[in-house]
Amino acid sequence: MYPRNIQNFAREALGDTPVLLLNGARQTGKSTLAQSLDAGRRYLTLDDPVVLAAAQSDPFGFIDGLDGPVCLDEVQRAPGIFLAIKAAVDKVRQPGRFLLTGSANVLLLPQMADSLAGRMEVLELWPLAQCEIAARPRSIVDELFAGDFADRYPFDRDDFIERLTAGGYPEALERRSGRRRQVWFDSYLATILQRDVRDLAQIEGLTELPRLLQLLAARSGGLLNMAELSRSTGLAQTTLRRYMGLLEVLFLIRQVPAWSSNLGKRLQKSPKLFLSDYGLMAHLQTLDANRMAQEHGLPGDLVEAFVHAELAKHQTWAAEATRLMHYRTSTGVEVDFVLENRRGQVLGIEVKAARTLSSKSFSGLRHLRDTVPEQFQRGVLFYSGEEVVQFDAQLVALPLAMFWA
Repeated sequence: MYPRNIQNFAREALGDTPVLLLNGARQTGKSTLAQSLDAGRRYLTLDDPVVLAAAQSDPFGFIDGLDGPVCLDEVQRAPGIFLAIKAAVDKVRQPGRFLLTGSANVLLLPQMADSLAGRMEVLELWPLAQCEIAARPRSIVDELFAGDFADRYPFDRDDFIERLTAGGYPEALERRSGRRRQVWFDSYLATILQRDVRDLAQIEGLTELPRLLQLLAARSGGLLNMAELSRSTGLAQTTLRRYMGLLEVLFLIRQVPAWSSNLGKRLQKSPKLFLSDYGLMAHLQTLDANRMAQEHGLPGDLVEAFVHAELAKHQTWAAEATRLMHYRTSTGVEVDFVLENRRGQVLGIEVKAARTLSSKSFSGLRHLRDTVPEQFQRGVLFYSGEEVVQFDAQLVALPLAMFWA
């Protein structure tokens, strides 16, 4: 079992909150983590047809029949169970009574989330971060705000390519050949786009979704333009929005909202779109390790997706609570990512797949600094070199290897 950095947060939540939900995509290790938190807790999964039938036919009777702390796996398969859990918690408000796992984002399903408002804590479990794969607990988010860097981080191009194509799903990482991982990714997508879509949307697997997901993989890191995407897919925008919502609920895609300083600047308001796992993105783009190794450079969109996913994972256990956004003006000046903490301090993050940089590489970060000089904490540029280079007191180039070294 890989060590999960969110584990301590889960234990703390079980100590003072009646309901804890571990939420995340399928095959990210939610069930394994849940069972490791409390060996004596009764474990039931709604993937079991008998358990599912009982939960769906009489949710209140099913919950009333459970004694002591219980773990319910894949609860999104029986939405009615949330109201039954609410009733049980209101009768006996006991910390850690219900440990739930779900493969659909309940925060995007109001009928589920609202029923347990104030009674449930939600922790998001992403695919493995590079530091979890290496069994080295750390928080990149906290290190970036603190300016806590080494002098250099050894970078090996072939090793990085392997990390990009493997992604973070534990089972995919266990496949030692690229061909076997391709088989796993194909099977994974088929399961989600058939069974889970059917459960959530009450319809059979949609034939348009696999092609749509492939188109989104090719546009990962770009601004979300529904009109252009509608033209490319031939889908009406109302249908397209519904499909996009399904993919987001299932944690396959993620939107990064635009950042605004509220100073009246003319900023681009569209969100950026990313696939949640860079290994899955590489698979959908038919990029394998051999093909990338033969190319002169690294695919910039895939490297940016890597940084996005790693930052989002580290946010879930960082001591510094932050929001992840992007910055783009109406004239095209952009910063790939902006992290803002609760004190309003801003960290700008740029991503370059190249090994060499120049002062011009920091132009977007300088623009952001000039826009909000009092909020601006630091500008970071991740690149595929090895040396940590300070360009000025607030701008620094950091090797991508910082994420795993």
